Amino acid sequence: MRRAPRLAAAAALAVVAVIPALPTTSAGASLPLVKANVSDFLAHELTTLGLGERTTVLVHGTDLAAADRAVAATGMTRAMSFDRIGVVVARGTKTQIALARVQPGVTYVEGNQPIEFSQYTSNTATRGTEAQQTMTGADGTALTGTGISVGVIDSGVDPTHPYLTEADGTSAVVSNNKTVCDPLEAFCQVVNLPNTVDTDTLSLGGHGTHVAGIVAGRPTELSDGSTLHGAAPGAKLVSLSTGAGLVIIGADTALNWVLENHEAPCGEGVPVAECPPIKVTNNSYGPSGGGEFDPESATVKLQRALAAEGVVTVWAAGNDGGDGSESLTNPPGQDPTGGILSVASYNDLETGTRDGELSEFSSRGLAGDPSTWPDLSAPGDTITSSCRIYLPICSTGLDPVEAGDYNTISGTSMAAPHIAGIVAQLFQKAPDATPAQVENALTSTAYQYPFGAPYSGGSSFDKGHGLVDVVAAANALP
Repeated sequence: MRRAPRLAAAAALAVVAVIPALPTTSAGASLPLVKANVSDFLAHELTTLGLGERTTVLVHGTDLAAADRAVAATGMTRAMSFDRIGVVVARGTKTQIALARVQPGVTYVEGNQPIEFSQYTSNTATRGTEAQQTMTGADGTALTGTGISVGVIDSGVDPTHPYLTEADGTSAVVSNNKTVCDPLEAFCQVVNLPNTVDTDTLSLGGHGTHVAGIVAGRPTELSDGSTLHGAAPGAKLVSLSTGAGLVIIGADTALNWVLENHEAPCGEGVPVAECPPIKVTNNSYGPSGGGEFDPESATVKLQRALAAEGVVTVWAAGNDGGDGSESLTNPPGQDPTGGILSVASYNDLETGTRDGELSEFSSRGLAGDPSTWPDLSAPGDTITSSCRIYLPICSTGLDPVEAGDYNTISGTSMAAPHIAGIVAQLFQKAPDATPAQVENALTSTAYQYPFGAPYSGGSSFDKGHGLVDVVAAANALP
């Protein structure tokens, strides 16, 4: 009966041993402590974290050295880092996390929040097919996204799928990668895999392959005589599989890999014609129920660094519906930085027309706060793309064809890759355009379809600026 108090005392002594000296003035007086903020998710997690129990956090510093010093000073276990944005991932107790918040140079402490995937390709309503048939890029070829790679951060991809296969039998997937995390989900790394490896086979398998086909499916004739193609059937794909167990560190590791490798995603020495630079990433995942935009998060720092280096980031707005009384849109997509896009789901009612509806499931922003509104809409309802019927996500489709190799699925997950492919088309048209110029071309020319909330200042809380118009956007580029 007396052992428990002794053990508790020993634990307390162990904690005391890692408490660093408090900062003082030259005269020896203690300086007031400045406590760094914590993310909402971590604040809630700390209320349930038991004595001595450890959790994974992202320690943000004024630079990498400051974050490293804080982790070392508090006795937390360092797992990995995002060097370009000064963030160290570590595991620690509630006491250690509290101490990290008052270390010199620590600006923010973030929790490892769980995230999830937001669940006949319609390129007629977007005028995407028209753009491919009537317009050319700066290289003189049809506007298909040629010369651009799209980074797809998702459940993985089947690079052997016929929809992702070139006429010569090679794969449109030029770099196939997997984010691998340790059992504690504190250390993750991106591992390159051969193009023949199917990474899209876990508990949420099929989602990434479907998304990849929407981005860059090659022109394909089905047995019934109908034809399909992705938004950018000339673009290349760089897959970054996060697997089925999504946590923010795994997804951020993938974004960080893009930041470090976007100029040469297949490695130095591989010709650009074979493996073009990544100019846009598709992100069809996020926390359920939306949430507040967090400008201090690693995700936001990474996507802003990408925008500064010429890479657009596209987000699914989310599948939580809403009526404008609260914001339910995906938080990173609310970033006002030019070149970061939040995409709502448009339903053309399977007619290919431009006067359809906003999908009922598409997440709405708060009516009184334009910063939470989606940027624009793209087809996301009943979208046919590459699938394998035996995989969980593909088995939920409504209309399997070609022995289940294609299926029809709905979600803002399907709307976002339309925009990612269209961004590839726009960069082919204007290779020197900035992400902000690409966003402005898309939003300023969007077709304001007459459904739902009225437009205010050119936008609306449910559908953003309206339905993407590829021809008009391409013509609006500088």
